[in-house]
Amino acid sequence: MSELFHECGVAAIYHLPSDQPSSLLPLPDPCQATRLMPRMLQDMQNRGQLSAGMSRFHPRPENGQVIDTFRDLGSVQEVFRLSHSGKAESLMQDYAGSAAIGHVRYATCGKNDRSYAQPFENHHFHKRLWFSFAFNGQLANYQQLAGELLADGQHHLVRRTDTEVLLHEISRVLQANPEIPLEELMRSISRRLDGAYSIALINANGEMLLARDPQGIKPLCYAVQGPLFAAASESVALVNLGFHRNEIESLAPGHAIVIRDGKIKISQYAEQPSRAHCFFEWIYFANVASSLDNRSVYLARTALGKELAQLEREDPLLEIDANTIVVPVPDTSKAAADSMAYNLGVPSFEGLIRNRYSGRTFIESSQTTRAEKARAKYTPLREILEDKKVILVEDSIVRSTTMKALLERIRVEGGAKEIHVRVACPPIIAPCFYGIDMSSVQQLFAPKFLGNQTELTPEIQRRMATELQADSLRYLPVEAIARSIGYASSDLCQACISGKYPTPAGERLYQLDLAAARNGQSGNFDGRAYEIADDTGVRG
Repeated sequence: MSELFHECGVAAIYHLPSDQPSSLLPLPDPCQATRLMPRMLQDMQNRGQLSAGMSRFHPRPENGQVIDTFRDLGSVQEVFRLSHSGKAESLMQDYAGSAAIGHVRYATCGKNDRSYAQPFENHHFHKRLWFSFAFNGQLANYQQLAGELLADGQHHLVRRTDTEVLLHEISRVLQANPEIPLEELMRSISRRLDGAYSIALINANGEMLLARDPQGIKPLCYAVQGPLFAAASESVALVNLGFHRNEIESLAPGHAIVIRDGKIKISQYAEQPSRAHCFFEWIYFANVASSLDNRSVYLARTALGKELAQLEREDPLLEIDANTIVVPVPDTSKAAADSMAYNLGVPSFEGLIRNRYSGRTFIESSQTTRAEKARAKYTPLREILEDKKVILVEDSIVRSTTMKALLERIRVEGGAKEIHVRVACPPIIAPCFYGIDMSSVQQLFAPKFLGNQTELTPEIQRRMATELQADSLRYLPVEAIARSIGYASSDLCQACISGKYPTPAGERLYQLDLAAARNGQSGNFDGRAYEIADDTGVRG
């Protein structure tokens, strides 16, 4: 599914003082720890392909830059020149250091140019005020914070993004008290933040901070092996460095890790009102090889497929015969599709081949262009699809642009006899204000059919199928999500499928968006979710 995109991922690496360098280093020198950063970011490329970057710390740099930042537009491979050994080696030599933070980005807030690439560095002559940080998430109260910042007429926002607002918040606290411990810094700024975030920060004293939002909406994990510490949005980035799985831990919500004077300290900086892990991490965003908060992404997706199969057995919408096949929409739907097929005793085939070099549909600004990109993104295999009853498994439907284009190609070019869409997710009925690129209510597919009612009836799903030009359509019920992930519904953020937001600012933005939709103000809107509610003159 190519209509829904995450904003970013963060990573950190730190070689602590030691007589022996870590065996996980590519070269036996602690100041070569930064060479691990591109590999970590590449393992999280699924979280953002717009830009990548890192900030490294070196206590005695040749160029005098204790902190030095490199960032650019493009994939990790493009930014770090990984396909050109000479250029990549030169880059790693220039940015050698014992510690680094890194970032991959897709914009849910801000423009698509190099100045928005992270990490953001705040250069200063005072070492405690010289820092760089990377941010994964979205501040639902961004407009409020930006408005307060600009109200005195003495501040200016160069970039219209919540990351710059957060930079000002950090700087404000540090300027008032340069010696404040990093955990207390996090405690102070968190009181003003409403939203989802994982933060990685390093300063010119070589102190590092990792923090996770109080409700754990965004994931963050870490590992320690000997003198080497690493942290990342996803566990796969740590596993592939060589950390053992039993060394990898999820950072608890509202907690921070601080590295200071060669020692690691974990402490709670904020109260935990309730857990609200983003369920979309398991069904779509995260790498299928990752585990988040002790729950396997792959097993969650296979459980979703089993739920789909169970519904099909209990209430069949098609007659399954020898001519029936299951086909996943690449790539994130494959685990669910294979599981559904296995539980139904139906073969699963890759009847759609993804063109990995066609670009990302989210880059385009109009629904028409998105449809064109979607048509170029997948190639139907007529040898597999012709004259078949196809059960097409998708992880979610947001705007429906991609799905409509896919169904047309499967039917016309693939020659499928029937197409029955099965969605391993409930209907998306509300925007996300916590870091997922979702449109306003009026841009979503499902609300047009549901109206004011909450029950997804068979009749509504039939009308949806007709709109998509599918032979049938079935979604999973909301309860299936918690069962599949293995967490109680109360521990998950399911705002986009329930309309119930875990933070006050998120709820406020939703009500403003609903009001705008009722008044027809968002009908032609194609930007990001919270721009409709912009009441400061500042847009993300």
